[in-house]
Amino acid sequence: MPNVAFYTLGCKVNFYDTEAIWQLFKNEGYEQVDFEQTADVYLINTCTVTNTGDKKSRQIIRRAVRRNPDAVIAVTGCYAQTSPAEIMAISGVDLVIGTQDREKLMSFITDIQNDRKPVNAVRNIMKTREFEELDVPDFSERTRAFLKIQEGCNNFCTFCIIPWSRGLSRSRKPESVLNQARQLVEAGYKEIVLTGIHTGGYGDDLENYRLANLLADLDKIDGLERIRISSIEASQIDERMIAILNSSPKMCRHLHIPLQAGDDEILKRMRRKYTTAEFAEKIRLIQEAMPGVAITTDVIVGFPGETQEQFENGFKFMESMKFAEMHVFPYSKRTGTPAARMDEQVDEEVKHERVHQLIDLSERMQAAYGREWVGHILDVIPEREAKGAEGMGLMSGYTDNYIQVVLNGDHSLIGKLCRVRITESGVNECRGELLEVIEDKIRPVALQA
Repeated sequence: MPNVAFYTLGCKVNFYDTEAIWQLFKNEGYEQVDFEQTADVYLINTCTVTNTGDKKSRQIIRRAVRRNPDAVIAVTGCYAQTSPAEIMAISGVDLVIGTQDREKLMSFITDIQNDRKPVNAVRNIMKTREFEELDVPDFSERTRAFLKIQEGCNNFCTFCIIPWSRGLSRSRKPESVLNQARQLVEAGYKEIVLTGIHTGGYGDDLENYRLANLLADLDKIDGLERIRISSIEASQIDERMIAILNSSPKMCRHLHIPLQAGDDEILKRMRRKYTTAEFAEKIRLIQEAMPGVAITTDVIVGFPGETQEQFENGFKFMESMKFAEMHVFPYSKRTGTPAARMDEQVDEEVKHERVHQLIDLSERMQAAYGREWVGHILDVIPEREAKGAEGMGLMSGYTDNYIQVVLNGDHSLIGKLCRVRITESGVNECRGELLEVIEDKIRPVALQA
């Protein structure tokens, strides 16, 4: 039986794409083995979001070549899309395929196995207008399924290379998304996470059908308990979106809305499509529509030209937003982006210091958000045993508003909807006591609040 080993670098979308590629191999009778083992095919799904992503991708490709020089070495993903020639120049690489045409992967691999001629199958992504249909019917995590609904991005932020590696925004057809969602529910998933490169841009290329319409249609699927959006831009949350957040009991009270900077001047230089005032107003409207909503965000620290005053401005703004958590990144120069060519690059030491201040702020805000829920009753879907407490009768899972809760129980609770009272709060997790398992009951609306 032929076997394949995968290595995925980068974001959640890449991990989704790898799962989808694995389905192609599985259909051809392949078995999956660990990347550290000898395999017939090594597939490396690369990342190019930073220069370090490129470097790490090259290291992993070389590692696969050393492991088994006779194997077919196939490289896909963002770095493959933007720099195919660089990858083809690595001795031992057989196939470079980028972020499209992956349904042709197996025929390329068969050809290579027959005649050992290296293939560069990358073509211009900017001309692509169709969403690549690749299904993932099953995930190793049994409780949450990811569903990719969108690919590419039209924003061209000055720090970002992604439109060049993923192409322009294109949406998966609504009926295709809904069919896949129904299949996932039939396979036993209670929660679906909608994902994409620029998920909120869903529908920009469709006739009169936007993300809000898709959410309304997903809401009607029986057996689906939770709908989560992996990430959405503030500018894409319009009145219709807010109305559906307000009306659908299945929409998770958690939105990840990237802020990137808390100072208007920097937002402008980043080419973001909002001011801090507009961002704050959107958050206010969301909190009104969904009381108790957890808003998490991304922030870039030390963008070229960021002064101490601008950093402090941003810090105060973030503090006032009361985020449930912030993902803090030091600005990293990405060759080929306008920001990499900007003057006034911020000193690494200064960046480091600012990153630490914002991580401290994030932890304080996360703890404060958790404290608000002590004594409240929330629904948790346990995913696994609590880390570091194996064999102690403790399970861990998330509430709809993305609080990680550790509760008493055993493996039989995994994937079930459990009603839990929050008893203590912490920074990364809260403790809760199990009140009941409401697997098969219709949920009383009174407890939604």
